Amino acid sequence: MNLSKRMVLTVIVLISCVGCDQASKPVAQSLLSETEVWSYWGDVVRLQLAYNHGAFLGVGSSFPEVLRNGLFSLGVAGMLIVLLGYILFSKSASPSSILAYALLLAGGLGNLIDRLIYGGYVVDFINIGIGPIRTGVFNVADVIVVAGTLMLLIGTPRANKRLSER
Repeated sequence: MNLSKRMVLTVIVLISCVGCDQASKPVAQSLLSETEVWSYWGDVVRLQLAYNHGAFLGVGSSFPEVLRNGLFSLGVAGMLIVLLGYILFSKSASPSSILAYALLLAGGLGNLIDRLIYGGYVVDFINIGIGPIRTGVFNVADVIVVAGTLMLLIGTPRANKRLSER
């Protein structure tokens, strides 16, 4: 895949995914609260506003503010820049892995935008589960990151198998 195709794919993924993520959060903030839970589909899906100062499942939320902001804002921004460079210039990446990495970039960027806009936290509002088995509270950007990760995990063994067959 040449550079211009990689750029077009990446821009399309970024605009659509970051756009959906950023559009969903003001709606969640205007309709939901931290104390009230909206339940759907037999309580499989719950909507409730949460402000996450940490990373995945709140990891790092108890870090001192300077460390937390440096790690989750500057550190993440640096990693996203490296990821963008890999997406655009990797000679060995397949089109499906480029898409997967672009999804990781989009999800990371969606949450980074939150941290910059809201002073260090991410807006979360979705929780799924059955009975007592539930996920943490997450957002659209997190779903995008999981989709990219799954694409890489599923695609890598298949790509390795094709390479070993050659």
